[in-house]
Amino acid sequence: MTKVIWITTLLLLLGAAAVSAQDNTLTVVAHDSFAYTEEILAQFQQETGITVEVLRLGDAGTMLNQLILSKSNPLGDVVFGVDNTFLSRALNEDLFIAYESPALQSVDEAFIVDPDHNVTPVDYGDVCLNYDIAYFEENGLALPESLADLTKPEYSGLLVVENPATSSPGLAFLMATVAAFGAEGDYTYLDYWTDLVANDVAITEGWTDAYYGEFTRYGGSRPLVVSYASSPPAEVLFADPPTDVAPTGSIVADGTCFRQIEFAGILQGTDNLEAAQQFMDFLLSVDFQEDMPTQMFVFPVNGNAELPEVFIDYAQIPENPVVLDPADIDAGREEWIEAWTETVLR
Repeated sequence: MTKVIWITTLLLLLGAAAVSAQDNTLTVVAHDSFAYTEEILAQFQQETGITVEVLRLGDAGTMLNQLILSKSNPLGDVVFGVDNTFLSRALNEDLFIAYESPALQSVDEAFIVDPDHNVTPVDYGDVCLNYDIAYFEENGLALPESLADLTKPEYSGLLVVENPATSSPGLAFLMATVAAFGAEGDYTYLDYWTDLVANDVAITEGWTDAYYGEFTRYGGSRPLVVSYASSPPAEVLFADPPTDVAPTGSIVADGTCFRQIEFAGILQGTDNLEAAQQFMDFLLSVDFQEDMPTQMFVFPVNGNAELPEVFIDYAQIPENPVVLDPADIDAGREEWIEAWTETVLR
């Protein structure tokens, strides 16, 4: 009888342990570009006892749509990768549980755009014009110093951009033109785009087609491409054969780069709030922040995180990037895209 009771008790304890382990599994919903060093995540799991499962749901826009459609039955506990171009929409849908991480003390206030801390800034990056250094040197051509310069005859047929309806950097570049020229007045962003079309701008559906298909660096005919300020260090890091000279550069003149900030948030409906909060702290930790640049080619928001040498040597951070209020973006985004489509593609 005693043996039966002992076995029963053991089974109950094992069952409770299994349930506890299951309860300490954290599902992180993210876009497809979410990347990290496995050892960094393994260390977090070992230190906390939390098992992290990552659910990738396409690009940032697709991911947010899925979160909104499933908010009554959430797909996970934490989301990573909502950026400032979609932030107001996410906040309006009441997707998040507010959490103010202690690690925010090391984050510049410029990145904390939600004072209620429904979301936490994790990284930033700048969408900028990139150029093929060799092309400009060989042709004795000066670099454009403003968006307006791109409509000049000397840059005819030299620029490739991405469709803002289908591409994140394309949307960021569109917003830079809205910020520069406005939506009302004698010369608007649509007038500017009309001039770009007249100057033989090329439009692709996405970044890959633009960068690896049209850019002269990879055999195309366009030495100017909308890309990222982190593209030159990526060119060096992945060069084959290795090189210590960047073949591309970023143009960071005032008004030409649009700043993207990515956020993480705890999803409403989580049944593992404590683990979710620990993961949010982890995203802002120096270990994770220093891992991000060479994994996702973004910049850390934690001021204590050091950049890798390849970023220090080859990346340029614009002094005055274009930043639009997320509420203004939310109010105008669809109208801007629709008007752009009518003007440029039809």
